Amino acid sequence: MKVLQNSAFYLVILFLSNNAWCQGDTTVLPYSTFREHAVIYVDEGFSSAPFSIHYPYTDQIDVLKYKNNFRITMGIGFSYRWISLRIGFPLPGNIRDTSQYGQTTAFTFGTDFTLGKMFWDIDLRNYTGYSIKDALLWDPTLSENNPNKIKPVINVFNLAINSWYFHDKNFRMSALRGKTAHYLKPVRTWYIKNSLNILGLNNGSYSIIPEELTDQTNSKTTTNQLSALDMSFIPGYAYVNRLKNWQFSVISGLGFAIQTKAYNTENVTRTVIGIAPRYDIGLIFGYSVPRYFAFISAEFDNKSLRFNELIYRQQFYSIRISTGIRLETKDRQNKLFKRFP
Repeated sequence: MKVLQNSAFYLVILFLSNNAWCQGDTTVLPYSTFREHAVIYVDEGFSSAPFSIHYPYTDQIDVLKYKNNFRITMGIGFSYRWISLRIGFPLPGNIRDTSQYGQTTAFTFGTDFTLGKMFWDIDLRNYTGYSIKDALLWDPTLSENNPNKIKPVINVFNLAINSWYFHDKNFRMSALRGKTAHYLKPVRTWYIKNSLNILGLNNGSYSIIPEELTDQTNSKTTTNQLSALDMSFIPGYAYVNRLKNWQFSVISGLGFAIQTKAYNTENVTRTVIGIAPRYDIGLIFGYSVPRYFAFISAEFDNKSLRFNELIYRQQFYSIRISTGIRLETKDRQNKLFKRFP
């Protein structure tokens, strides 16, 4: 895609903008770390990636809602000093009825790490197989018992490289998430989030919008592919508190993205530049003592592309419950691991 030609340029800007904000800070945050403990945990939850396409199709229809099917996934993880490992796998069965929503093939990959004041997070998402909700409004072949239109080829792809600069150098995501550390009292800090995103939506050789609703006077409605390369800038505020052994936190920000976006019609790709809004929301709540912990987390992410009257809005969200134990290790084991930095 033509939008990928500027990838290197955006990566340089992303790196420079983060380092420009890094300044010295001697604040010490009140948290306890369990880095010398062997942490074993299990988690269970789900991730979803619905999207919508807004356009004045008819007098009664101005939005199409595309839903993916999804499964509950389970993970088993281990952490000790510099070692961290998690293995995840989907459980049998779909959350939604396959006769109404079809089947979705999903692949996700994520990793994160901390460098100084900055927390880095890399996410790769790929979903294939969607259904259009309440398609019976325009498709006479459907009925109230079978109201959705299954589109098994539709694919959503997203690669996101995110970085958070926290004003307080000791603000730790590890303590916020509660597995290898937890906070002891309230902590507040402002932050800057920068993201480099590659987003793609396609339906093979067919138009994403059903033929019954395409507008022959607007070639954008017949596109089989939408894509974008963007860099976002989101200032926000992070807050975490602990009441007795209960910890809760919220991360929230609002900003914008500069985009190079494109759509494809009749094997011709048209590219434009624009600006889109962005928000950042993360919630974590749970219970933690030195020996064990249990947390529930929710993350919400959004992307959007606008081509005049046609607006593509993509949502990503996940909800996960994690429980685990922290085991003290023997002195001789600590001595072995302390040989490594």
